[in-house]
Amino acid sequence: MRDFTKLSDDLKIAQSSLCSHKLYESLSDSKALAPFMEHHVFAVWDFMSLLKALQRGLTCVELPWRPVNNVPKELTRFINEIVLGEESDLDPEGHPCDHFSLYLKAMEEVGAETQRVERFIMSGDFSIVPPGAREFVEFNIQLAESGELHKIAAAFFYGREKLIPEMFEEILKGLAERQEKCPALVYYLKRHIELDGDEHSHLAQKCLELLCGDDPKLWHEALTTGLQSLKLREHLWDKALESYITTPEYNRASL
Repeated sequence: MRDFTKLSDDLKIAQSSLCSHKLYESLSDSKALAPFMEHHVFAVWDFMSLLKALQRGLTCVELPWRPVNNVPKELTRFINEIVLGEESDLDPEGHPCDHFSLYLKAMEEVGAETQRVERFIMSGDFSIVPPGAREFVEFNIQLAESGELHKIAAAFFYGREKLIPEMFEEILKGLAERQEKCPALVYYLKRHIELDGDEHSHLAQKCLELLCGDDPKLWHEALTTGLQSLKLREHLWDKALESYITTPEYNRASL
């Protein structure tokens, strides 16, 4: 019992630390947006691998189709709703667009380069990915490929759906009065706050609870995985901030 309490407390501490990270304050500087997005885009991309791993494990994506009778239909509906929103949401003009493509448009809007993530997707070469993002993506891809649904659901809930609304609110505060200069990014952030805060985080928690049930071993593994996910996200934020403060522009401004 003590171990579970400590893990739960550590999760709360890790989430609080992430939601007060110094990175957000830096985003008031236009020079900080590009390096931030060039790191964060990898987290935007690998979110889909976690989601698709859950879809593959909890619904039927094989041919011929067969009903998955050992999975509650509410889980099937939850996963399909998330996939619908992530792969075919509406952009600011009302056109269907996946969130990754929407984020790439937001990057172009602020002058961030997209070639690195595009090369990575084509090649799968992790050496292309910047430090911080690399460790985060490797963890999530390995987790998605493991097929351990309770761990995947834990990373999805603790490291994504539970975290994102509060974290993205802090990013918006950092952007503050610059919102009109990056409307695509602001739309992306607000859309996730709306979706994850109002519905998806509750469904993700329910998904995790149904997968773990009353099994203490599954819960211990889930909580441990959630904590790993949060720590790696903080490392990603650390490296994104570091990449900004080591730029010549920042150094000149600090003289």
